[in-house]
Order: sequence, then structure tokens, then C-alpha cells
Amino acid sequence: MERVIALLSESPEMLNGFLQASKLFESSTLDPLSREVVVMTIAVRNDCRVCIAMHTGRLREIPDGTEMILPLRNKEALPDERREALRQFTLRVIATAGEVPEEEIEEFKTAGYTDRNALEVVLGIGTYTMSTLANRLVRA
Repeated sequence: MERVIALLSESPEMLNGFLQASKLFESSTLDPLSREVVVMTIAVRNDCRVCIAMHTGRLREIPDGTEMILPLRNKEALPDERREALRQFTLRVIATAGEVPEEEIEEFKTAGYTDRNALEVVLGIGTYTMSTLANRLVRA
């Protein structure tokens, strides 16, 4: 992690922007496991090896997180239906540039998430897209 921060510190604006956005995402109403599902979905989609490794470690520390690791890394359905709805919603937000069809928003909400959570997913996508792209750019 220290090496990554050193590489990103070439642009203090980039590093501080990521750290501030990450802090906001961590304070969202999404629970820790849900946040990690969003992060790993982005990390795997963007093939950020350092993020995948780091967040695999975080998943191991969260109750029920270990069972999510392999499916997330392999882009497979999660064993928990609610978290799978979150993973699918995250991918749809990206694929549609936010223009998620109403029925898919309703599916997300039926899984127990809220409009606020949907916007927090967008925050997570933005935060970890920034991180994954920067990490790949500097060859972290």
C-alpha cells in the first residue's frame, strides 16, 4: 500500500481526491460487505491487480466476506442474493452510464437497497474507477 501511495503522490490532487472520496464512500450507509462487493466488482472489471489483492484481504476480515472472494474474482454470481443484486446493479450502472432501466432499479430496491444506496454505489464506482485507472497507469 505504501508503494501505491508513493506512486500516486506524484499528483497530490489525485491522491487527495481518492482519499477524500474513499473516506466518503466508507461513511456511506452501505454496510462494509456491500461496499467491498462494489469495490471488488470495479477492481475486477478494470483488472487492477493491486486493488484485487488489497480488497481480497479486506473481504477475509469481514463476516461472510470470504465466501464472496472467488465469485467476485471470477465474475460469477454471488452466493448471497442480496449482494448479487448489488453486484449486478453496479455493473448495470457502468454499462448504461447511469441510465439503469426502471425495472432494474426496482429489482435493486426489492433486494433491500434504497435510492440513497443507489447513489452511494455511484460514489463507489467513481472512487474506485479513479483508483483502479490510476493504479494501472502508474503500474502499481
